[in-house]
Amino acid sequence: MQPSTPRQKILAEFLDRVWSGDDIEACDRFLADAYTIAHDPGDPWEGRTLDLDGFKQRVRLSRAPFPDQRFDVQAWFEKGDGVAITWLWSATHLGDLPDFPATGRRLTMSGATVYFFSGERLSGHWQVTDRLGIFRQLRAGG
Repeated sequence: MQPSTPRQKILAEFLDRVWSGDDIEACDRFLADAYTIAHDPGDPWEGRTLDLDGFKQRVRLSRAPFPDQRFDVQAWFEKGDGVAITWLWSATHLGDLPDFPATGRRLTMSGATVYFFSGERLSGHWQVTDRLGIFRQLRAGG
């Protein structure tokens, strides 16, 4: 599904360049001075507010085990200062995780995220993901 509003287009480019494309320096263009991870169970940064450098470090650490990761947006919803998306994620497990050495296995996950905007810049998110499904996929080959 293609983005149709200005904020959806900003978010689509952010996801493509930063999370799927590993252009971490593009964060400078997309993020507000403070980015709050309001809800993201299982994410080590849940509940924290990050500055730009902190967010870039989060991206580096999150992408390291999955350098070819890809987010494919399935649906867009927008209201007020928020843009919600449902998405499918896929990646190859090429780097070590705690208790899970790199397997080279292709993994998939689904989720939903509400991104918050301050003007035209991203200022935080509220997210649910299928991390249990990832754990099961990693254990299945062990």
